[in-house]
Amino acid sequence: MKRWLGRGINFGNALDAWGDGPELPLDERYFDEVAEAGFDTVRLPVRWSAHAEAAPPYSIDPAFFERVDAGVDAALRRGLNVVVNVHHYHEFCTEPEEHGPRFLALWQQIAARYAGHSGRLCFELLNEPRGQLTAVRWNAILAEALAVVRAADPERTVIIGPAEMNSPDALTALAVPGDDHLIATIHYYAPFEFTHQGAGWVEGAARWLGRTWGDAADENAVRTDLAKVAAWGREQRIPLFVGEFGAFSRADMASRARWTTFVRTEAERLGMSWAYWEFGTDFGAFDLELGAWREPLRRALLGDGDSPR
Repeated sequence: MKRWLGRGINFGNALDAWGDGPELPLDERYFDEVAEAGFDTVRLPVRWSAHAEAAPPYSIDPAFFERVDAGVDAALRRGLNVVVNVHHYHEFCTEPEEHGPRFLALWQQIAARYAGHSGRLCFELLNEPRGQLTAVRWNAILAEALAVVRAADPERTVIIGPAEMNSPDALTALAVPGDDHLIATIHYYAPFEFTHQGAGWVEGAARWLGRTWGDAADENAVRTDLAKVAAWGREQRIPLFVGEFGAFSRADMASRARWTTFVRTEAERLGMSWAYWEFGTDFGAFDLELGAWREPLRRALLGDGDSPR
């Protein structure tokens, strides 16, 4: 499999939905929309921890496994790459020693189930490690989790990212295992006061409403950030994947489109693949009610049909 994941989009708030937030129905027609628009990859965030036993052997609910199977198969049937991760395992980040064995057991089950699947299926070990899951602790358990995956699936592409919520600034503390089938990921939401203005889950975000984006200083900040990421990737000789980037719906659309276009084109210029956050809810590039792409965001992500493939 080519490790270049190309242009992707997250099906966020579907298999990872939790709490009172928005939820995306995992409808087959949405996979059609993504494939027909010209995307290469779907990232499927999955909240396995909400659907597995709390005690050994930490078995994953078979009915939930079938829901994930349906999403994976829908993407693969359309010729899309698909990234399956462990998402929203907050308890693990809070108490890594206690939840470490459960985390490894989840990967043992996931890797065994999908061992025979197409090489276009990738595993991402953990979304946004944070809190008590410091770089030192995460590096250690990352290596253990990779070994668990490799026992069942020696050549599957595996995506790894740094602590501190996959922050670009934390890349230098990420210990990259010696493995020929890895991709490194970061998430990019800078400046946070722009991309998360008005976000209800971020304390004080209402104060940022009205912030725009797009002057020369704004562009230079993105260039500087992503250039550092690219330099680290060259040093480590590892492909790079901007697994999440996006601006919340409360920002004005013109600024959202400018920011998205700039981050996307800069990432591509530097040889990185990417996946926009996200398809159809509060950052959505697709309007579920209208059944159509939000054209400024579609153009920002895909241009007028140009493709790096």
